[in-house]
Amino acid sequence: MKRPDVLHDPVGPALVRLVIPMVAGALGIVLFNVVDTFFVGRLGALELAAMSYTFPIVIVAGSIASGLGVGASACVSRAYGAGDLPQARRLTLHAHLLSLAVILVLAALGLVTIKPFFTFLGAEEKLLGLIGDYMFVWYLGMPFMMLPMVGQNILQALGDSKTPSAVIVFSVVLNMVLDPLLIFGAGPVPALGIQGAAIATVIARGSTMVAVLWILGSSRKMFPHRAERSGFLISSRRILFVGLPASLTNLALPISMGVVTRLISPFGAEAIAGFGVATRLESFSLVFTMALAMVFTPFVGQNLGAGKVHRAREGYRVAVILSLVWGVVVALVFGVAGRPIAGIFTDTGEVVVATTGYLRTLAPTFGLLGVVMVTSAAFNGLHRPFAAAAVAFMRLVGLYLPLALIGRSLGGLQGLFWGLAGANGIAGVAAVLIFRRASRTFPVPNKRKCNDDRVFCSPRNPGKSLFSIGDCGKL
Repeated sequence: MKRPDVLHDPVGPALVRLVIPMVAGALGIVLFNVVDTFFVGRLGALELAAMSYTFPIVIVAGSIASGLGVGASACVSRAYGAGDLPQARRLTLHAHLLSLAVILVLAALGLVTIKPFFTFLGAEEKLLGLIGDYMFVWYLGMPFMMLPMVGQNILQALGDSKTPSAVIVFSVVLNMVLDPLLIFGAGPVPALGIQGAAIATVIARGSTMVAVLWILGSSRKMFPHRAERSGFLISSRRILFVGLPASLTNLALPISMGVVTRLISPFGAEAIAGFGVATRLESFSLVFTMALAMVFTPFVGQNLGAGKVHRAREGYRVAVILSLVWGVVVALVFGVAGRPIAGIFTDTGEVVVATTGYLRTLAPTFGLLGVVMVTSAAFNGLHRPFAAAAVAFMRLVGLYLPLALIGRSLGGLQGLFWGLAGANGIAGVAAVLIFRRASRTFPVPNKRKCNDDRVFCSPRNPGKSLFSIGDCGKL
């Protein structure tokens, strides 16, 4: 299939052709940790518990890397859409250097705080050795695991969703092969236990780093010549302008999920287990919407750079429709087959009931949850990161947690689920209204420059840049 022309192809078909390959990549992201958990679980309860303690660090590091990737994608796509290839190349190099610096600092801090940090989290002495075995390798391999996320986002910024998806799928398959080999051993390969899982993860993710860097450098020629490498601080400021709010938004989700888990805990272990199964099924059901949000930021960014703001508006309308249609399909599936699907994961009646109650209550709102994700992606592409963060935090902090608490007080566990569903629904509608209101002040092409980069200025205030730090200046 020919790569879609983000700037000229009809908006609907272009978005669909971007999303379809990315679905496999989004599914691979979801599956990666599932595979590790499956094989480590075969070692025993202690190893599985030790790995569970590492998830907060994995989520935090992934959220930071993903946020930096979103910042890089927003900046590179805008420069690429404007036809400024030297600037796009410069941003590509600087995004990797900035990310590497951040990752090395995090890894160094992690290596010297393994025991005290996990002791603080409540890990027992018998688990600390296992956690140390895993995290020592994981921290050393952090650059190999985090940098590919930035490179994959930059490939998407260039309108290429096939390559990042293929690379992710390859890493998942490689991890599936390496996990049992290194964890349990075979032939001359010794059984390394939980440390083998960490090594497998580093090797699998590291393979994606090599592939992505080679593609960016050799195939796409996206690393600059010596004369184009200056301006690291300016590039870093632009990337962080979008990347920092995106990282904080990514971190808000697991924190909110932790609070909701605490709210469910008084209903017993079966309710917690049902919630856990349901949220994992929710993650799988949102793979299409996740892929849509991943490609939508660079779609908007490229068209913004090219001055085709009308395509950004049309793209948003198409993305909302796609999300809602997908939500209807998911709601029908869980509405009809929610109980049998839950039964695949457990035969405990109370767990099945909790899982089914969650899915049947919330699934009709998954389409609107997708609208929230798409709206945040659109604002990131428009270089309005605080608007993107506001939309996400409106749902998580302003609606998700308060309505869960109110629902629990009124209707117990099922009431809590209704509160979560209400949060998704209200947030989805509000996101559309916010975007429509913001679209009245969308930028217009303006022959002005700011910080040596093309910008677009507010029609209400032509002297003020909407998407760069600082004011517009005359050429």
